Amino acid sequence: MAAHDRELDVEVRDLTRAFGDRAVLDGLTLSIPHGQFVALLGRSGSGKSTLLRALAGLDYDVSGSGTLRVPDKTSVVFQDSRLLPWQRVLANVLYGQPRSGRSAAKKVLAEVGLAGRERAWPNELSGGEQQRVSLARSLVGEPDLLLADEPFGALDALTRIKMHELLRELIRRRGPSVLLVTHDVDEAIALADRVLVLDAGRISVDLDVDLPAERDPSLPEFQRIRRTLLASLGVAPAAV
Repeated sequence: MAAHDRELDVEVRDLTRAFGDRAVLDGLTLSIPHGQFVALLGRSGSGKSTLLRALAGLDYDVSGSGTLRVPDKTSVVFQDSRLLPWQRVLANVLYGQPRSGRSAAKKVLAEVGLAGRERAWPNELSGGEQQRVSLARSLVGEPDLLLADEPFGALDALTRIKMHELLRELIRRRGPSVLLVTHDVDEAIALADRVLVLDAGRISVDLDVDLPAERDPSLPEFQRIRRTLLASLGVAPAAV
């Protein structure tokens, strides 16, 4: 049953996940309201991707317990584009979708700036373009929840900035809830309505980001949030 019944797209209660004897998630509880953009930070090995894979139903190789609810229409975008090299761009976007969705696939390709590239092969695209195709594929089915596992981590700095702008616009137009896993504190603040920090298998920080749509990193509030998050990650002291 979809989580819209209670206006929540994600409900997690007492979620545990372990690899052998090593607990990664330890009684984690989390709710994400419909339409909210949430960024998830944490040290390497803190369980960020484990949580995302649990929400996506892709954590086959772990043991655990607890309850979780996500919408029926949930999609995932990964750090690598995972395009099928033997399929052209349009076919990659349509992967897993009915062939009747060709017009929707062309529309979302235009939205990500790739109109006219429908018949290109993946190896003809730059890294940023390949990730645009991956975003298009994740959005063509009009998901209620988009799970993003460091989707810009392999891109250069300038391409990342462009992809941030693109993602903000796509989410504004299409309105899914988003859970973005990232190591980048500035990326989290720039994109999200709310930032979480995962530590020792639980949410240790849950912070609303009350900033204007155009998020200038030089703003005092941006810097205050940044210091707070870095401190929670053991990088720098929080502002007094």
